[in-house]
Amino acid sequence: MDRTHSDILIIGAGMAGLSCADALKKAGREVRLLDKGRGPGGRMAARRAEISGATVSFDHGAQYFTARDAAFKEVVANWHAAGVVAPWPAAGEDAWVGVPGMNGPIRAMGIEHDVHWGVRGQTLSRLDQGWLVDAGDDSFTADTVLIAVPAEQAAEILANVADDLASVPAGVESAPCWAVMVAFEERLPIESDGLRDADARISWAARNSAKPQRTGSETWVLHASPERSREIIDSPKEEAAKLLLADFFAQTGAAPQEPVHLVAHRWLYAMPAAVKGDAARFDTALNLGIAGDYLHSPRVEGAFLSGRALAEAVIESGK
Repeated sequence: MDRTHSDILIIGAGMAGLSCADALKKAGREVRLLDKGRGPGGRMAARRAEISGATVSFDHGAQYFTARDAAFKEVVANWHAAGVVAPWPAAGEDAWVGVPGMNGPIRAMGIEHDVHWGVRGQTLSRLDQGWLVDAGDDSFTADTVLIAVPAEQAAEILANVADDLASVPAGVESAPCWAVMVAFEERLPIESDGLRDADARISWAARNSAKPQRTGSETWVLHASPERSREIIDSPKEEAAKLLLADFFAQTGAAPQEPVHLVAHRWLYAMPAAVKGDAARFDTALNLGIAGDYLHSPRVEGAFLSGRALAEAVIESGK
């Protein structure tokens, strides 16, 4: 069993975890990150598919993000200069997307850090000094552990080792979302590249191929509303994809077309209800902390600001 020690170990290398790592590294701290994903993304993931002999990428998680906080605006401006994000007016005047996929900024941030992809931090155990993180075939030790994963997963990791801290994510309810990735041979007779209707079965639909630097002649991503997602939550992926594609055509009034590619993905923890209080929590006695959009706001910006707030709390504590 490989046991690797870190000063600070972050579980989760999505926007919150990497934002936290960026700030800690800037302050001169040594950081290691674990992430269960095979590569950068989290809820900003991009899914590749071979369609008609070409590789096509779908943004099946977050579709775009906005920047309102001054600090985040500065970071987004730097990303834009580096060519990892671009504006996408179809979603709004202040809408941004990662390029060439939504995971563009996550990929750029991850390069700067020691990230172990495909490694899931499962349980924590208290040591005389620090923590032991069980990650299946591997284990890691660290003086400080910071958890930056969805609330439900954070609560599970913290169970039985930090009851007060665990109670925060344990009280969060996240709405599910079925996402459908679909491609057609010909352009659909739909003028808009982004369709939003919170009260409809398909609450968001985007012509993915219309985003900056995307490939594919006519590709769409459909997001079912929380209500519709719950109705079919346990459906097989193939069935869910067909049902939601039918919903899409019914809503838009476009004549149904046979897709050349149709795949569904179920996000169980797509939209968390934000917790009131601090943007991050750090227990100085336990050297244990949490960050995530559920502590600030359920947006990419919220995850970024929560991660930075956790880093600031660690730095101020002197841990």
